[in-house]
Amino acid sequence: MKYFYLIQFQYLGFRYHGWQKQSIMITVQSTIESNIEKVLKHKKFQTLGASRTDSMVSAETSVFELIVEEELNENFLNLMNLKLPQDIRLLSCKSVDKSFRIIGAFAKKEYHYYFSFGQKPHPFSAPFIAHFNENLDIAKMQKAASFFIGKNFFHNYCHKDRIDNFNKEIFICEIIPNEILVANFFPKESYVLRIHGTSFMRHQIRLMMGALLRVGLNQLQLKDLEKSLLREINQKEVFLAPSAGLCLYRLE
Repeated sequence: MKYFYLIQFQYLGFRYHGWQKQSIMITVQSTIESNIEKVLKHKKFQTLGASRTDSMVSAETSVFELIVEEELNENFLNLMNLKLPQDIRLLSCKSVDKSFRIIGAFAKKEYHYYFSFGQKPHPFSAPFIAHFNENLDIAKMQKAASFFIGKNFFHNYCHKDRIDNFNKEIFICEIIPNEILVANFFPKESYVLRIHGTSFMRHQIRLMMGALLRVGLNQLQLKDLEKSLLREINQKEVFLAPSAGLCLYRLE
């Protein structure tokens, strides 16, 4: 008999090569699985993630499904948190029906991209906030961010391998002062790109942020960013924003 559990967790991704298990790289999934083996004493199990993340990307809230052949002990969560490294924490564990399918189960996701610009900040902020030395026109970037809201064709904003549907809907896309993630070693002023949508393709958020950065540097005009969402326009120049500022904030 199999038992199915939905586990909510969070992690700082700065030292990991993304969520998905790889043969030679340290990933969030492989780290979690190695510690599940210790807790369950090598009993058979399987983990399925709800959302993949790139190298160095963090998650304030994410989930994975754990499938096991015996019911979990009530101390499972505490035992796991004792064994896991400090940059990964399990938040909750609840039983789900075997018909539950974690892939595609989440209708909406919210991502945050934290960034600053100007004078070089304290090195301790590097895992959390992407920094750009050049001055950015924030007001212009805020205007540009609004163009992404609604149903659009995002073929210029993704890694195109095996993608057959570029139509995505975004409900919120805004750049606001960062009052969400704070620390005394953060820059005096920082910002967050807040994006809330139905689903996202590989590199989509980082490519959107890259386009907004190019607008802020006056390398890309507002009208050209707006045109990049048209089906017939192939954007030749793109910039993939650094991954360290990106965080999966919540799932619905």
